[in-house]
Amino acid sequence: MSRYRVLLITPPYHAGVVEAAGRWPNLGFIYLAGHIREAGFAVQIYDAMTKGDDLEAIKQKIKEYQPHFVVTTGYTSSILAGLDVLKKAREVNPEIVTVVGGIHVTFMYAEILGQYKDVVDFVVRGEGEETLPALLKTLILGQDPGEIQGIAFWRNSELVVTAERPFCKDLDVLIPAWDLVDWEDYTFFVLPGSRLGLVNSSRGCTNHCSFCSQQKFWQRSYRSRRPEAFVAELEHLRDVYGVNVVMLSDEYPTKERQRWEVILNLLIERKVGTYLLLETCVEDIIRDADILEKYRRAGVVHVYVGVESTDPARLFSFQKNIKVEQSQQALQLLNQAGIITECSFVLGMPNETQESIQSTLELADRYNPDFAHFLHLNPWPYADIYDELRPNIEVYDYAQYNFTRPIIKPEAMSLGEIGQSLLRCYREYYMKRISAYGQISDSFKREYMMRSLQVMFNNSFLRQEMEALGEMPEKVREILGKTDN
Repeated sequence: MSRYRVLLITPPYHAGVVEAAGRWPNLGFIYLAGHIREAGFAVQIYDAMTKGDDLEAIKQKIKEYQPHFVVTTGYTSSILAGLDVLKKAREVNPEIVTVVGGIHVTFMYAEILGQYKDVVDFVVRGEGEETLPALLKTLILGQDPGEIQGIAFWRNSELVVTAERPFCKDLDVLIPAWDLVDWEDYTFFVLPGSRLGLVNSSRGCTNHCSFCSQQKFWQRSYRSRRPEAFVAELEHLRDVYGVNVVMLSDEYPTKERQRWEVILNLLIERKVGTYLLLETCVEDIIRDADILEKYRRAGVVHVYVGVESTDPARLFSFQKNIKVEQSQQALQLLNQAGIITECSFVLGMPNETQESIQSTLELADRYNPDFAHFLHLNPWPYADIYDELRPNIEVYDYAQYNFTRPIIKPEAMSLGEIGQSLLRCYREYYMKRISAYGQISDSFKREYMMRSLQVMFNNSFLRQEMEALGEMPEKVREILGKTDN
């Protein structure tokens, strides 16, 4: 089967949010590529997003590689860009088999196949490491794809939706194709000269957050890798590819205290020396108060905690099983441990008002994370909270569902007002802190914070939005000037 070529394309979607901090590989495609290759196919990973390639460049790449299969992926805001990629594949060769996977299409496969039946041949639902190679083999052999678990497709005028495929039980048997990554493309802007990897130590989340896509995708399940295998992978990436910064893709890496502490101990004992960036839950930081010094010694330098709101009623609506006081305590503990803290505050519920936004800003000041993000609530069309939000949704263009654009109109505010309020929160929050960042006694944290601020305001959506309003503060301009060309 090695004569059959598969091209995995990350679509060119840009929103100036997370990608503003750096460039990292598509971990899902790294695993898919490993399993496709193991099945006997030739495969390439093409990260058009990171390379900054447009659709015409993508079309040229498809012409050059001449794949038999083109596979793309998408979360809600990037799915339309992914479909544009498949349209280009069709233009190059109508015989190319097109496949799309990811969180959005796992739930919205009927909509996607209904509206884009001339573009999409197959949807892969859920995990793809077993499903995609099985599908490719079946098609090559001329067998019935309806026997493959975890897909959806049209057969004549019938929408075929096969049974769900169970999740892989042992994550350590998965095969990442690290050698197929263009590593020179990936870096963490905050640490100049770094090489940034994306790795997971677990998959899943057992929480019930009503706005979240992850717990829905993983069906509130949780699987973890052996600590020794995870740490060995970090060492492999460091030694073979020069990866010295790793972002954990885990939704909940610290869930199992005993396992997590073994990971920390191994990182310390083996002197892995890789900087780790991760996201976790407020409760686990409080639980781990006695070992936070291990976090820092193990290389954990930056932690995002899921705060989401400063309003108890809103936390209840979001089904966040935490109290306001716990969020503040977790951030204080991390700050005391010398770890950079980050969290988000979600704005834009139907009952949002100027007063509630001001209250959020004031409490964000009290929480005092190093980095606070004020984000618009996005109504994922498959999220538990969607029906509650539906009457207030005014924007249906998925490409705008990227946290930077107001989608939901509060009863007492216009979309324009909620948008400007979000920018005001950023402006006021950071204006109070800019001068203090330069006075931090810890040299690593001081330089990290200053560089992060430069990166955030230079690379993210904030610069364009603030300059459009003529509101770029002079202190911010001074910092930006240090990195402007």
